[in-house]
Amino acid sequence: MTTTHFETAGSPGPFATVHRIRGQLGKVPLPVIDLLLRIGIALVFWKSGMAKIANWDLTVQLFADEYQVPLLSPDLAALLATTAELACPVMLVVGIGARLSAAALLGMTFVIQTFVYPDNWSEHLLWASILLYILSRGPGALSVDHVVARLFGDGAAR
Repeated sequence: MTTTHFETAGSPGPFATVHRIRGQLGKVPLPVIDLLLRIGIALVFWKSGMAKIANWDLTVQLFADEYQVPLLSPDLAALLATTAELACPVMLVVGIGARLSAAALLGMTFVIQTFVYPDNWSEHLLWASILLYILSRGPGALSVDHVVARLFGDGAAR
């Protein structure tokens, strides 16, 4: 038996070990990954919503001075953003109306990227990727949406 400098006789080489690890990682159930993605992106928006309600006057002032969302008054923009940041994450985690919630937060991400923090594109790209995954693939099997779809015979349930 010929051995390389990576292997010793009787032990698997590094490529075999990597292949074995990849095989084990491939066994992680997709519904678990779906749930973790939903929780992860939900926490981003939930924390922001909680910060907004912690000091409402400061929040409205931020919308007036720094965020300056076009076409909306600072009061209305603050109210809409805060409502979305508190309602949509709950819906995402539970998996009820998850695609609608993902679409709303994806729209919010677009507004933030375009009008508020255009230089923060790398973070917004990550958010958008997760939200687009949920929007296009659904929330997965560990969700109320999936259970409802199965109960009512919707073949689109994943």
